[in-house]
Amino acid sequence: MSERAARYDNPDMRAVVGQRDLLLLTLDTLRYDAAQACFERGELPVLARHLHAQGWERRHTPGSFTYAAHAAFFAGFLPTPARPGPHPRLFALDFEGSETIAAGTAVFRDRADIVGGLADAGYRTICIGGVGFFNKRNPLGSQLPDLFDESHWHPGLGVTAHDSTAQQVALACDRLRSEELRDRRCFVFVNVSALHQPNRHYLPGAEADGYASHCAALRYVDAALAPLLDALRARGGAFAIVCSDHGTAYGEDGFHGHRLAHETVMTVPYAHFFLDP
Repeated sequence: MSERAARYDNPDMRAVVGQRDLLLLTLDTLRYDAAQACFERGELPVLARHLHAQGWERRHTPGSFTYAAHAAFFAGFLPTPARPGPHPRLFALDFEGSETIAAGTAVFRDRADIVGGLADAGYRTICIGGVGFFNKRNPLGSQLPDLFDESHWHPGLGVTAHDSTAQQVALACDRLRSEELRDRRCFVFVNVSALHQPNRHYLPGAEADGYASHCAALRYVDAALAPLLDALRARGGAFAIVCSDHGTAYGEDGFHGHRLAHETVMTVPYAHFFLDP
C-alpha cells in the first residue's frame, strides 16, 4: 500500500449512533482496481465528492461471496484495511477477548447482529435488497432481510434489471420521506445489484461481461445514487459506509467469478463519510 493511498480514520461511533441516520451501501461484486481506476479517471462525480483525496481505501473482505461477507458485516466485521493491524471497528457485538473494540466503537450487547442493536437504539432498520441472497423467495434468501424491521425486494431491484439502482434509490427515498419516519432515525441498507453479472448491458456493444462492462456499471451506479444522498442530507445528515462485499475475476490467472480466494475477489474498495445537511 503506497504512502498516498487512502486511509479512512474511524470517528467516535458512540457519539454518532442515535444522532444521525446511518447508511450501509454495499456495491455488490465491485473490484477495488475497477473502483479506483474509475475514481482516478474522474468517472464518479457523485461519490468522489465524499471520498478521500486519494480515492477508495484498499481493504480485504471477510467473505468471498455475498452471503458470507454480509453475515460478517452484520456482526460488525466490515472489510479490514489491507495493512498490518489490529484495526479498531466502527461497530461490534459484545465479544469476550475481541482485540478490535476501541474506545470509539459502538458496542451492542445481548444481540447477535448490529441490525438488532441499532433497532434497540431507536433506529428503524430498512433493507433494500438486490442480489439473490436478499430476494426473500426462499428461506436462504430471507435470512439476511429478516434481520431488519422492514425489507423490500422485487425483480426490478435485482441483477437483470437495467435500472435496478435507480429503482432501489427511489424506494429508499420514498421510505425516508414517509410521514411515519419523519421523526425517526433510520438505518438504511442497500445491496446494489447492478455490478453483479450480468453487467454487459451497461456497455453498448458488449457481448459478454468483463472488466470494461464492470466499470460501465459503476458509472451508472454513481449517477443513480445522487437522490439517496440528497434525501439523507434533507433529513439532517447521516453517516455513510460505502464498500464492496467482494470482487470478481474476469479471467485473471484463469479464474472467473467469485467464491474463491483470488486477489480480484478478496480486495475491495471502502469508504465512510459524513453527509451534512
